Amino acid sequence: MKNKVLVLLLPSLLLMSISAFVPLMTVLNYSLHVLFSGSIPKYIGLENYVNALKDPAFLSSMGKQFLFCLEILLIEIPMGLALALLLPKRGIMIGPILVLLGIPLLIPWNVVGIIWRVFAREDIGALPVIFSKLGFFYNVSKVPAHAWWTIVIMDVWHWTPLVTLLCYAGLQAIPQEFYQAARVDSASKIATFRYITLPKLKYVLIIAVLLRCMDAFKIYDEPFILTAGGPGTSTELLSIFTSRQVIGGFNMGYSSAVSLIYFIVVLLLCYILYTVMTKIGEH
Repeated sequence: MKNKVLVLLLPSLLLMSISAFVPLMTVLNYSLHVLFSGSIPKYIGLENYVNALKDPAFLSSMGKQFLFCLEILLIEIPMGLALALLLPKRGIMIGPILVLLGIPLLIPWNVVGIIWRVFAREDIGALPVIFSKLGFFYNVSKVPAHAWWTIVIMDVWHWTPLVTLLCYAGLQAIPQEFYQAARVDSASKIATFRYITLPKLKYVLIIAVLLRCMDAFKIYDEPFILTAGGPGTSTELLSIFTSRQVIGGFNMGYSSAVSLIYFIVVLLLCYILYTVMTKIGEH
C-alpha cells in the first residue's frame, strides 16, 4: 500500500522538485559571477558571498530580520494560545467568532500594507489622532521606533488569528477524559495547563512557530508599502534589502548571493526551532 502511495505521489514530487531545482541552480550560477543587467557575466567564485558577509548594510538588515522574527514569535504565539483558551468550546456563537477571527487572514498582504499606511498617515490617519488625544506624538515617517512597532503590531493583527485557529483546533482534539481525570485528582488550573494542555498542543505549537518564523523572514509587501524601509534604514528588513539590490542596483550576482544566504538562514533557523521544540518534553 505504501509503495502505491509513493508511485501516485512521484509525478507531483518530481514536478515540484524540477520547478524548485531549476530556479535554485540559476540563482546559484548568478551568485558566482559579477553580473549586472545587460552586462557580460564574469566568474568570481565566492567573492559575492564574502562581500555580503562583510557588508554592514546586509548585516544590519539581517539583525533587524532576526529581531522582527523574535518579537512576533514572543507576541503572537502566547497571544494566539491565550485567545484560543478563552474561546467557548461550543455554542451558537462559536461559528461567527471563528469567521470574524479569520477575516484578517483573508486580506491580501499588499492590501494590509495599504490599510495600515492609511491608518498611520499624518494628515488623515487614525493612529496619529488617537495618540495625540492621549498626549503622545506619533509619526511613522520620522520616528524609527514608531515605524518599527507599527510594523510589528500590523503583523500581530494580521497573523495572530492563524495561531488562534490552530491552537483552537488542537484544543478541540484533546480528549475530555484527561481533564476529567485532572478534576478528580483536584489538579489546579495551572497544573492542568502545564501537564495536559501544553503537551497535547506540542505539535500544533511547532507548526505555528515554524509557519510564523518562515512568514516573518519572507515578509515584504506590508513593511515596504507602509515604510519602504524607512525612516532611513530603520525598518529595512532582509527582504527589502535583497529586493533593492536586484531592482534598484541591477546587481544580479550580489543579490543572488544575498538571497541564497537568506534561504540558508531560514532553513537553518526552522531546523533549529523544530529540533529544539520536538525535544521539549521528551524523557
